[in-house]
Amino acid sequence: MYLIGCDIGTQGTKSVMVDESGRVLVEAQREYDVIKPGSNWAEQWPDVWARAAFETIWEVVEKSGVAKEEIAALAISGLYGGSGVPVDREMKPLYPCLIWMDRRATYQTGWVKDNIPKEEIFSITGNYVDSYYGFTKMMWLRDNRPEIWKKIYKFVTPKDYVVYQLTGENAIDYSSAGNIGGVFNIRKLTWSTDMCKALGIPIEYLPDRIVRSSDVVGKITRASSKLCGLPEGTPVVSGGIDAPVAQLSAGALEEGEHVAMVGTSTCWGTVHDGSELPFGLVSFPYVVHDTERIYSFGGSATTGALARWFKEEFADSETSVGLRTGISPYQLLDREVETIPAGSDGIIVLPYFMGERSPIWDPFARGVFFGVTLVHTRGHMYKALMEGAAFALRHNIEEGIKAGLKLNDECWIVGGVAKSSAWNSIFADITGYKMRQVSSLVEAPFGDAFLAGLGVGLIDRPEKIKEWVKFREPINPDPNNREIYEKSYALFRQLYERTKDLMWQI
Repeated sequence: MYLIGCDIGTQGTKSVMVDESGRVLVEAQREYDVIKPGSNWAEQWPDVWARAAFETIWEVVEKSGVAKEEIAALAISGLYGGSGVPVDREMKPLYPCLIWMDRRATYQTGWVKDNIPKEEIFSITGNYVDSYYGFTKMMWLRDNRPEIWKKIYKFVTPKDYVVYQLTGENAIDYSSAGNIGGVFNIRKLTWSTDMCKALGIPIEYLPDRIVRSSDVVGKITRASSKLCGLPEGTPVVSGGIDAPVAQLSAGALEEGEHVAMVGTSTCWGTVHDGSELPFGLVSFPYVVHDTERIYSFGGSATTGALARWFKEEFADSETSVGLRTGISPYQLLDREVETIPAGSDGIIVLPYFMGERSPIWDPFARGVFFGVTLVHTRGHMYKALMEGAAFALRHNIEEGIKAGLKLNDECWIVGGVAKSSAWNSIFADITGYKMRQVSSLVEAPFGDAFLAGLGVGLIDRPEKIKEWVKFREPINPDPNNREIYEKSYALFRQLYERTKDLMWQI
């Protein structure tokens, strides 16, 4: 029997097929863009996700060559879709989804801080307030799009919108519900009537059905079968938010095991029993042992997005060479930084190109290149971007330790950025942790396939993921580089503190 996992990401969707032992047979991917209609605004219409999911599922089914009746199940994860997709009673989108990257709800964030004690919202939800969270984006729609607000039937997350298109069933899993923040009671695992009332968000706008990530939500319909290639009646398992599913894809189940998912952004997290929730990080139920374990993460807003921006704006020649040779432009850029010393000869980058999430929670933070001189090259600039992203990762790890999270000396790393050995070495040198890549490098879709197997009983317990996951040799921190980066990191921390008032002014 075979399993399919599909992950709907910020800039692309990937599907994979695996066998019962976790061997990846085939994968498929589609890319798309984020709509940015204003500074710090980021939105997407859900049709691009549905199209990409259907196409990639179809592709892995066809490429695999396996008999369709031997495909046991499909599970789907997705980017944190912020507000979710506001839909009417016919489940038709009324407005684009304000995704995690969108930071327009600054007024609403300020209102919550002024009117709801942080102890109250934290005790109920396990989280505080920032324009990152979905509930503030819902409030923005209420305040700024009243003609849309009054037509809303439900808010539906990105992956749950696709699940609906596949099955005709609407549900939400615990991880997705918890990541909305504000309106979800992390202890009772249900919507908070009190918080919905206080925030002015009708509880009936939220999905009625909350399930485990490994629960079967529905089955492929006749209509969707023609679009995705799976037989009618194939079970569809709920899945979850991409970050904890990627955490699962690395085999993380226990306290101390921590994973950096480095894609468009970074989500670094660990799993614990929830007895002590770390204020300042994001916490919600994990995607296995959903009712017993909490996933807490710190997330920087831009990692792979920095590389993509640099490639598109400054690396036309690498892109052209890549098209002719089949070599990734990012591999070519990696070669360019090999000769650049640690610390980029004095350049420090604040990687806050779309504001920043944890731990500074500043929607007005901006990207900064500091210390540039005429002797610096394009390679220096690119490596400094990589180092800036690694400094942000270290900042989050330090906040986790400060909050009492226990961490092993090895950090597992997954995601598109994890393909870069140069970047992995920088992560190790700056954080001081061994960085260990998962061999398959397919991240969340791999975890989805595992959840699909759990959901239909092909896999009998979550601990089986340990047998699925294979690792490469760890990358150890270089002591000489560590010494250089200690000084650079101290300047990195000071640079933000000394420029944040200016950032607010612009």
